[in-house]
Amino acid sequence: MASSLLADLTDLGGAGVVVTEIGVDPPPLRATPGVVQVGVHRTGPVPGGGLDPFDILLSSDPAAPGPWVGFAAHRLDAVIAELKAAVAAQPVAAAVAAQVLRTSLEVSFEQALVAESLAYSMLLASAGFRQWRAANPPRERAPDPAPRVLIDAGRTLDLRLNRPDARNAFDARMRDELAEALGFALDHPDAPPVSLTGAGPAFSAGGDLDEFGRADDPGQAHLIRTLRSPARLAHDLGERLTVTLHGACVGAGIEIPAAAARVAARPGAHFRLPEVSMGLIPGAGGTASLPRRIGRRRACYMALSGAEIDLATALAWRLVDGVEV
Repeated sequence: MASSLLADLTDLGGAGVVVTEIGVDPPPLRATPGVVQVGVHRTGPVPGGGLDPFDILLSSDPAAPGPWVGFAAHRLDAVIAELKAAVAAQPVAAAVAAQVLRTSLEVSFEQALVAESLAYSMLLASAGFRQWRAANPPRERAPDPAPRVLIDAGRTLDLRLNRPDARNAFDARMRDELAEALGFALDHPDAPPVSLTGAGPAFSAGGDLDEFGRADDPGQAHLIRTLRSPARLAHDLGERLTVTLHGACVGAGIEIPAAAARVAARPGAHFRLPEVSMGLIPGAGGTASLPRRIGRRRACYMALSGAEIDLATALAWRLVDGVEV
C-alpha cells in the first residue's frame, strides 16, 4: 500500500525528481512542493540566471562557480543516474530535505534549526526510516563512563571530542556534553577563544547509528534537540570559535562545525551527509549551517546524493576555510 501511494504521488508530481536539460528543456516555472528539481548544464557558458526553481544544479564544467556542482563531462550522466537512484530509494526524505533547504536561508539560523528538527522528528515515524532501521538493527553496547568531551581551560578554551574507539560518533551523551561545554564557553566572563577538535582517527563519523529512532516520544525529542543544540551554540560563539577537522567528517561531524565562524581541516579530511539514505534529513543542524557556507543547492546535492566531498572541493566551496598541516 505504501509503495503504491508513493508511486501515485510521483505520478501526480508530488514526489520524485525532475531533470531539466538547461537550454534544451523548458525550465520549471517554480519549485514543485515534493519534487526535487535538478538543472543540468552541458555546453556553452554556465548560466547565471533563471535558476530559482532548481534544488540542485549540475554542470559539465568542473570549475563551474556556485551554486553549480561541477563534474568532468564524461561523469555527468553517471552522477545524474546516481542522484535519481538515491531519490527513488528514499523519495519522502529526499522531498523533505529539498523543502527544508528551500526555506533555510529565508529565516534566522535558530528558526532554520527548529524547522530542521520538526522535519527530522516527523521522518522518524516514516516508512522509509522504519525500513532502514529494520535492515540495520541497533546493537547493544557495554556502558562507557569516559567523558565524551574533554575541556582544557587555558588562554584558549580547548574542547576535544573524546570517543575515539567509536570514531567520535555522536550519541546523546556527546551531544549533551558538547552543548554544555559550548554553553560554558559562551557564558565565560573572559570570552576566551575556543577551539574544537576530535581525538582519534576521525573528527566524527556522525550520529551513533545504534541510537537512531530510540526516542519514545518524537515530540519530546524535538524539544530536547532544539534545547541542546551544539550547532546553535557554535553559531552563537561567532568569531571566538575555530573547529579543526581531520579524517572522516560525516553527518554531525560536518553539520556542527559548519556553524562555526572558522573551520580548518587537515590533509585527508573528507565530508559526507548520509541521512537521506536512512530515510531522514541532516538532523544536527546541517540544513541550517551548510547552506550558509556553500549555498542551498550544493548542500542539497550533498544531502541527497550522500556523495563524499574531498578537501579540495570543500575548500573551493568554502565548506572549510583553510588547511592546517
